[in-house]
Amino acid sequence: MEAFAQSSPGERVVSSACPLDCPDACSLEVRVNGDRVVAIGGSRVNPLTEGYICAKVRRLPEHVHGPARVLYPRIRTGRKGEGAFRRASWDEALGLVASRMRALFDAGRAESILPLSYGGSNGLLSQDTTDARLFRRLGASRLARTVCSAPTGRAAIGLYGKMGGVALDDYDAASLIVLWGVNPSASGIHLVPHVQAARKRGALLIVIDPRRTPLAARADLHLPVTPGTDLPVALALLRWLFENGRADEAFLAAHATGVDELRRRAAPWTIERAAGVAGVPAGDLEGFARMYADASPAVVRCGWGLERNRNGGSAAAAVLALPAVAGKFGVRGGGYTLSNSGVWGLDSLNAAAEPDVATREINMNLTGEALRTADPPIRLLFVYNANPVMTLPAQEKVRAGLLREDLFTVVFDPILTDTARYADVVLPATTFLERTELSRGYGAYTLQRTEAVIPPVGESRPNHEVFADLCRRTGLARPGDAESASELEAAILAAHPSGRALAEALDAGGIAAPPSGSRPVQFVDVFPRTSDRRIHLVPEELDRESPAGLYGFRELSSGALHPLTLISPSTDRTISSTLGELREGPVALEISPSDAGPRGIEDGARVRVYNALGEVLCRARVRDAIKPGVVFLPKGLWSHNTDNGVTASALAPDTLADLGGGACFNDARVEVERRRGA
Repeated sequence: MEAFAQSSPGERVVSSACPLDCPDACSLEVRVNGDRVVAIGGSRVNPLTEGYICAKVRRLPEHVHGPARVLYPRIRTGRKGEGAFRRASWDEALGLVASRMRALFDAGRAESILPLSYGGSNGLLSQDTTDARLFRRLGASRLARTVCSAPTGRAAIGLYGKMGGVALDDYDAASLIVLWGVNPSASGIHLVPHVQAARKRGALLIVIDPRRTPLAARADLHLPVTPGTDLPVALALLRWLFENGRADEAFLAAHATGVDELRRRAAPWTIERAAGVAGVPAGDLEGFARMYADASPAVVRCGWGLERNRNGGSAAAAVLALPAVAGKFGVRGGGYTLSNSGVWGLDSLNAAAEPDVATREINMNLTGEALRTADPPIRLLFVYNANPVMTLPAQEKVRAGLLREDLFTVVFDPILTDTARYADVVLPATTFLERTELSRGYGAYTLQRTEAVIPPVGESRPNHEVFADLCRRTGLARPGDAESASELEAAILAAHPSGRALAEALDAGGIAAPPSGSRPVQFVDVFPRTSDRRIHLVPEELDRESPAGLYGFRELSSGALHPLTLISPSTDRTISSTLGELREGPVALEISPSDAGPRGIEDGARVRVYNALGEVLCRARVRDAIKPGVVFLPKGLWSHNTDNGVTASALAPDTLADLGGGACFNDARVEVERRRGA
């Protein structure tokens, strides 16, 4: 969608930026008529945006002004889960919440309070500022936000200290591009033109994904690996580089530790063995190794799809080790990209101005279990920036926990989510178009400040204002607390060594680049942020954390009862649960013809997808774009998208990945059958 050339009479066009869970950090032009958002397009303030945005964000006006919008505080009147509420004033609703918090605090039971949030779709002012201050002063339980990026984040920190990656617009310069566990056509569309530009120049493209995504269909090599087997594939590539004299020994000697140990751990994984485990031709895997070794510049775009299993952290570490072993750094368009958020060094907690507390930590992937069995029991659950009943593993455990009548649940959200229907109190939050925000890209190298383009819809309020109010109502506020958006931003920037320069850039044009620049070259402009500025190929802390040791492969067999692997990646409709209310109607399970035929399933049939954890009732879509043995339900679905209100999360175990306590969604093993009478 092109930027607006002009506005209609009575309309104005206002600048903004998208903080939603995507690496691109698009700059926006928002067409406004009175107090309503009429349309949204892309601008060129962030050069990566190039004047266009994704279809998801183009539908934001429906999100902001749609029927699911929470317009005023609500207090439950019916049974939990029924969604029956009465209207309440802010004073009544916050008074009730604050009194519950204060009662637990005064009784010495504040650990019975659990804040549950995940900030993928929020800026720096909307999480870990006044909210962190409140919950830390209360002494509430701490939440480990691990549902996404925890294993890959641990790997990146362990090996490189979260070094900045190849800028997305530098992919033009690459001679070979590897897309591993990432589908930019759905989640990060502004990388696609740069991949296409490189291809026109003659660059090779390799895609590792169990589905034939749009870019995989046009790739020089597509490896549809079995989910959970990325680790042996990457180790086989490393072994091949070492064994065939293609490792850059001089670079490794100068810049890395753990080289011999990595060589030893990769040694058992021959090309043939790894190909057999991953279900791909050995010739294709060896071809990958040769293509990668021969190309320069060569860049790996490492995504988050490969982390969603028991081997996820080690898989990410092995993939990130490839450019070090092959010597791909030091040239523009060479190296790797994961998340670039680490280059900023900006921490919202500096605005909280409250030290962490030594209370218990609860892994959000174990929320369902914690709601049932935690000791002391969770008595007050405060949900914001999240929709846990739809997004967390072991969905039915989460739902059962939310049905507890002795659990007081608060949901603070712009939309009446599926989780909100289980709440005792629902509070209306603003969207990013109705508040001041400071957001950084984790793909694009941009920091952007935006102001509200319309007043708050209904009685909605920004996160930072509501948590500051609760801090006052619980008697925990202190003189000098930063509370306003400008005060919080000032506190965040003041703690940064280049904070003044960033503030000046934001004041001048609303956008700033990190101190390393917007197009850094790895090992020229940015270096490992480890203690010795070297790559730690086998870091001790990760080796201790991983149950089988770093790079230890843990196999998960399907078994006769549940022989299919269920995956739930992002799509062009939903990257997370955000905007999920806009996805109308039923969503189908994708299944390969070779799996559908023997089960008597044709396109459009009503099917049952099940395992010991639960079942999803939906339609089937038979496609040869998915690997046999793998079935696919999209990420971010809501209850209205299936016939029984259950999504793929119900079939995902609440076991944890090898690093970071991450989720194992792709460890779901299921069977699919045609429903009787369908």
